[in-house]
Amino acid sequence: MTPLPHDRYCDEIGRQTDRLRAAVTSCAALTATVPTCPDWTLEDLARHVGRALRWSALLVRTRAEEDVPEDEAPGAGGPVTRGDAAALDAWLAESGETAVGALREAGPDGPAWSWSGIRTAGFWARRMTHELIVHAADAELAAGRPFGTVPADAAADAIEEWLEIVRYAQQVMSDPEANELRVPGAGIHLHATDAPAELNAEWLIELPDDGITWRRGHEKAAVALRGPLADVLLAFYRRLPLDAPGLEVLGDRKLLEFWLDRATFT
Repeated sequence: MTPLPHDRYCDEIGRQTDRLRAAVTSCAALTATVPTCPDWTLEDLARHVGRALRWSALLVRTRAEEDVPEDEAPGAGGPVTRGDAAALDAWLAESGETAVGALREAGPDGPAWSWSGIRTAGFWARRMTHELIVHAADAELAAGRPFGTVPADAAADAIEEWLEIVRYAQQVMSDPEANELRVPGAGIHLHATDAPAELNAEWLIELPDDGITWRRGHEKAAVALRGPLADVLLAFYRRLPLDAPGLEVLGDRKLLEFWLDRATFT
């Protein structure tokens, strides 16, 4: 799948920042625990996302050639006083605007350091889009809100980007858990039941010794995860349990759980 257009990512960062803000401001207590990130409160989560937005904006705006500490990004620390929902909301809004502004100005091919092998602003536009999609869902869980809307094309791209990150962790980062995902002959099928046909939102993921591979299409595998596309995405990111309403696991459930237990390094 070809990544989405650069402007599309920029638009989605704005929308998903608003979704995160809505969840944060709707919650009665910023000290609420995030069920999917239990070491964080809702405020911790919001500050993490805002800091990441500002850091990526700094890398893109300065055309950074090497890593820069996150705390060097202007305003990365967030509001001085914890527990101030209005100040946190304003800071998140500004964080999103800062990132989008830097990304639009740079364009997809603008140089920018990244931890991946792709050192362009386009990498950060894609990465921050999916960071926001998933963490907005985290915030909604903490606030007790229904999951917000994730456009089908963005959800499909998030799945594919995650697969690319897993392969990168195997081949470049030598991540121990990712390297366990080498099971020749094993396959996982993801099947979105509600996506438009032209999106072809089905994947066969294989786990050979030389690193994971995947391709689009409806094919048999040892295990299949079926359900609405947004739910398949969230389950794949371990934000929804496999037994959540609307999801169905067919075949070797232990293989799918094996994958989910090890693809958790970011």
